[in-house]
Amino acid sequence: MGKTFRQSMAWLHAWSGLVVGWILFAVFVTGTASYYRTEISQWMRPELRYGRTFGSAELAAAADRGVSYLQAHAGGARTWFITLPRPEMPVLELFWRTGPGRPPGHILLDPDTGALAAVRDTRGGDFLYRFHFELSLPPLWGRWIVGICAMIMLVALISGVITHRRIFIDFFTFRRRADQRGWLDVHNVTGVVALPFHLMITYTGLITLSFMYMPWGLKAAYQGDTQRYYVESGQITAPRPPTGSVGTLAPVGLMVVQATARIAQPLERLTIVNPRDANSTVVAVFEEPHGLSHQHPQIAFDGTTGEIVEIRAGDLGPATATFTTMVGLHEAHFAGPALRVLFFLSGLSGCAMVATGLVLWSVARLPKKAAASPIPLGHRLVHALNVGTVAGLPIAVACYLLANRLLPAAMPARSDVEVQAFFAGWLLTALPALFLAPRRAWIIALATAAAGFLAVPIIDGVTTDHHLFASLKEGDTVFVAFDTISFCVAAGFGFAAYALTKRRVASGRLEKDALRVGVGTQSSI
Repeated sequence: MGKTFRQSMAWLHAWSGLVVGWILFAVFVTGTASYYRTEISQWMRPELRYGRTFGSAELAAAADRGVSYLQAHAGGARTWFITLPRPEMPVLELFWRTGPGRPPGHILLDPDTGALAAVRDTRGGDFLYRFHFELSLPPLWGRWIVGICAMIMLVALISGVITHRRIFIDFFTFRRRADQRGWLDVHNVTGVVALPFHLMITYTGLITLSFMYMPWGLKAAYQGDTQRYYVESGQITAPRPPTGSVGTLAPVGLMVVQATARIAQPLERLTIVNPRDANSTVVAVFEEPHGLSHQHPQIAFDGTTGEIVEIRAGDLGPATATFTTMVGLHEAHFAGPALRVLFFLSGLSGCAMVATGLVLWSVARLPKKAAASPIPLGHRLVHALNVGTVAGLPIAVACYLLANRLLPAAMPARSDVEVQAFFAGWLLTALPALFLAPRRAWIIALATAAAGFLAVPIIDGVTTDHHLFASLKEGDTVFVAFDTISFCVAAGFGFAAYALTKRRVASGRLEKDALRVGVGTQSSI
């Protein structure tokens, strides 16, 4: 640590950023992509035709078809979840839980016929969304790891602000140099340009899972009965315990018609608790109203009579309203198209900030000897992790998207193989970086990322009827935007690989000239 307070903050900023930087980069990349989670899912299910609107009668009929399927195939389940068709996902999605330790069920149905939907098995954008806060680990472990990293990220942000005395001057300072000064300028600009966003997204991310990180108040006030807390805070309807006697579920379609007539919000899903019990409950959950608060209006029905038991539509206390606003700020469901683009660009700025910080750490600690001197093992390990993360994660995303198009549509466990392709691409990028020279490793990894994202729209055009020209003709903005962004990402990585290649050639010439006169040289990355 340094002798002065600012030097101590600089030390804290550098080491806190490095220790969790690789995980934070993955969290930032997948979190930024999650702002377009729905559009990614649409692209990964090209068989569906999006944009269809469903009236109340159509939703009611689809709900009855879903219940018929669940009664036939999941009669012993304790809870049924029916996600109704909507313009961005025009299928009926069924999910059920049978009990602790038993695998849940999941199926997609055609809302018009009740037959299995002709759509490929994929996790779509949901995989990236859940990876953002669970890292594809068991939920408890993943969320704790991400939470610890987010706390350290908050420390790094605050210590970074303290460290930079010229923070506003640094915003306007950028020197196109490939040495430590150039990387520092890029790190400063990307950190300052969206600093309010970075602070907000890190803090609100911690708040969304605060009850898991700090459960003591809830446990003390409710003796561990968290469900009672959510009921009293107005976030869910009151549960109704089962009686143990058999009951018959009333027509759910009629409840859907009543619910849509009462609340002028799109109906999102139905939750049916204890469906075969005399005290069964059907809860209609609506999309959140436009605004910052992340809250879902709900109507609970008696499952056997169809009568309304309870309505929850915005009656939140100040504390709960504050909490749901924090969640809404983090997820940005309230954002329109323009604001969502701004959130996305701010997220990309965060990715660049973390990436340049990782590279800067390596550049600043290069050996101060001749280029021929061996690189220390610790430095080589950090370099390999940098390459494997900064270039490897985009390659992993490209592999995930390519697997979606190249794997057979009827392949068993197809969605799991897509995820395996994601991690395989990531691992195969990181391993060679341990053995290749730093600059060569970066060039190969960046060029591979460029090739991967260039292949995404090409393979899409070959394997589906959604190629760019067809999408332009049909006015399919999702597929047009997806292909365009893929080309732009490929161009960005390609330019980075080209620039490093040119600098490598120039550096080689300088080294030859230096050796003629007996002068040592040094390369940054």
